[in-house]
Amino acid sequence: MTQPVPKVLVVDDEPNILKTMGVCFNAIGYETQLFAKPQDALEILHKEKFDLAFVDLKMAPIDGMELLGEIKKFSPDTTVIIITAHGSIDTAIEAVKRGAYHYLQKPFDFKELQLFAQKAWEYHRLAREVRDLRNQLSLAQGTGELITRNREMLAQIDLAARVADSTISVLIEGESGTGKELFAHFIHEKSPRSQQAFVKVNCAAIPEQLLESELFGHVRGAYTGAVKDRQGRFELANAGTIFLDEIADLSLGIQGKLLRVLQSKEFERLGESVSQKVDVRVIAATNRNLEEAMKEGAFREDLFYRLNAVRLKLVPLRERPEDLPILIPHFLQMFAKASVVDLTPEAMKALRSYRWSGNVRELEHVIERSVLLAQNGMIELTHLPEEVRIALEQPGDTRSLEEMEKLHIKRVLQQAKDYDEAARILGIDPATLWRKRKKFGL
Repeated sequence: MTQPVPKVLVVDDEPNILKTMGVCFNAIGYETQLFAKPQDALEILHKEKFDLAFVDLKMAPIDGMELLGEIKKFSPDTTVIIITAHGSIDTAIEAVKRGAYHYLQKPFDFKELQLFAQKAWEYHRLAREVRDLRNQLSLAQGTGELITRNREMLAQIDLAARVADSTISVLIEGESGTGKELFAHFIHEKSPRSQQAFVKVNCAAIPEQLLESELFGHVRGAYTGAVKDRQGRFELANAGTIFLDEIADLSLGIQGKLLRVLQSKEFERLGESVSQKVDVRVIAATNRNLEEAMKEGAFREDLFYRLNAVRLKLVPLRERPEDLPILIPHFLQMFAKASVVDLTPEAMKALRSYRWSGNVRELEHVIERSVLLAQNGMIELTHLPEEVRIALEQPGDTRSLEEMEKLHIKRVLQQAKDYDEAARILGIDPATLWRKRKKFGL
């Protein structure tokens, strides 16, 4: 496939600089238009679109800041680079805050200018790709924040869209952080129930003794502390959708009650013998293997087949590296807001090398943290968490066993929902984990 040729606008009232930049960009195959008068450039901007615009800061009768504003008005997708002299750095930084990609300081040599232009073009292409993909997904599929170019994930989005109109139960499988709740929201929003309630229940976060009341409600006096009648989540979701996250954590007793709701659309509140009718679309999610749970007797087979009318399997981020180049700019834009934040090559390489055990959620948190730490609009390697930085280390690099143990425990603590789960993953008892946390300052 032929690569597109960048269209470049250069505006500078110094003829020598203008000519040099034209020769420089033409030498690397860019299609360049040169203007010594900003008013002439403004006229062409009303007729043509440019990928890149190099704009001198000090010009008359229209200066670079005014021209930047006009470009952003008539061609908001154009990537603008401000050309500045040493004494105008503060104004150039202000231009970046107003939407310029970066600034280029005079004097610059031929090679430096070409490298800078190539970097700006790569940024522009990536930003355009993200915009196009998001528009494609939201217009054609209405996926909202489901950003992916992975074929398997796109197939799952397509399947979710096709079953949204029905009332059929959906089971979403995937590791923590892969977007199970986003898929559930997507199905609800594409369904005829979109104007009704979407009720979420994290089955792992509610103590077992309270979960039955949380799901089905209770009447006054049903148990100690039940001082008044209370609606459960199923009643609240009536005519809408209920999303049962971490379904594998339900006790067998509650599984039986859930099966009844799926089969007969009715249940009883705790402490009440009168059945309640309910019309609810059930979407369940799990990060565990339910087939294994059935073999172990921890999950009912009949419930599994009721929930498993349609199964969506989400791909972990480490198996879809093609999504990193679109997810990273998406989160940068989300957390940087009006500012322009970029990554050094080393930081980008580390992000692409890391395994992302916590998937998209972990990537989102890392980018949010890095944007907060970044200075001068640039995320450097030192702004990334230790476990991400270490991804760049070569196999020959040496670390002590104690350092590796600390790093491994830190990673597990970040992913586990609580200390008990972290201890189970590590294969140690909670008391040992407590001592190691104290030792390593975790």
